Amino acid sequence: MTTPTTTPGYDHDDPALAPSPITPVDLDLLKATVLFGPDDEAALRTAAEVLDGRIEQVLDVWYGFVGSHPHLLAYFSTPDGEPIGDYLDRVRARFALWIVDTCTRPYDERWLAYQNEMALRHTAEKKNKTDGVDSVPHIPLRYLVAFIYPITATIRPFLAAGGHDDEQVEAMFQAWFKSVTMQVTLWSQPYAGTAW
Repeated sequence: MTTPTTTPGYDHDDPALAPSPITPVDLDLLKATVLFGPDDEAALRTAAEVLDGRIEQVLDVWYGFVGSHPHLLAYFSTPDGEPIGDYLDRVRARFALWIVDTCTRPYDERWLAYQNEMALRHTAEKKNKTDGVDSVPHIPLRYLVAFIYPITATIRPFLAAGGHDDEQVEAMFQAWFKSVTMQVTLWSQPYAGTAW
């Protein structure tokens, strides 16, 4: 899968990245809860091949969705409601890498650390700091959870475009759905604290 060489604010491999408060054992239990296993990892690798060259089209769909809902676009806008173009562009580049990482990275301690970093960037602790923007201070957890559906439902046509049979497309789709659900569950940790 083709990946950009540099993306501002994307530091998955930064050795200084703080470790996640979620342990590998917690992650294994979460994987078991969403029924995520080796077959899903293999299906995501296939999805990476299918999505290669189509990521910008996926992002066009997602950005069209966000842009058509002012209550979602507000989280990429000034407090007065003016969309911040540079901010949207930088987040889009990171979103592209998130797609690649979802399909290709090992779900290990490094991945957990970056999941924690992404989680914090939705909260008042780190929102806006990566890009130095003046936007609203946080994204409510309800929208992270609700976004599972559009991010999942809209990926299926792209997965089906690779010429695989229905069973293989379904396997890729289910693996994506499980991964997105798992990631948003991880992103809920800073919101929930010890209740997580």
